[in-house]
Amino acid sequence: MSSVAREWREIPGRYNLQGTKCGNCGKIYFPKRDFCPKCRRQSMGKMVPYEVCRRGKVFSFSIIHDAPDCNNGIKPYAVALVQTDDGAMISAQLVDVDLESIEIGMPVRAVLRKLDADGASGVIHYGFKFVPQ
Repeated sequence: MSSVAREWREIPGRYNLQGTKCGNCGKIYFPKRDFCPKCRRQSMGKMVPYEVCRRGKVFSFSIIHDAPDCNNGIKPYAVALVQTDDGAMISAQLVDVDLESIEIGMPVRAVLRKLDADGASGVIHYGFKFVPQ
């Protein structure tokens, strides 16, 4: 069960694909980071908020056939590593797609979807997934 406060804190990343961009080398990260793993010390204090592009291409993917019990209702399903048009790498579920038609390089875009809820009257959790363009 999640707290409402935690849900509000995660909104920028979860709803807006809010990441960070290194002011030293320009590399984009999602989720946001406090420092650039490439620049290390030189990036301290230079990481700026960055809204990651919602369009990209499938860099790699996998079809999940044996999933945790909480995902029994959706299996098989696809997860992918998506390289956004601005260079960020994001892992997410691919939805609204025939699993047989997924391929490396396939153009996709991020959409906001309901993930789950904490009971009938609890907090609703939203997040992004990717769909074919």
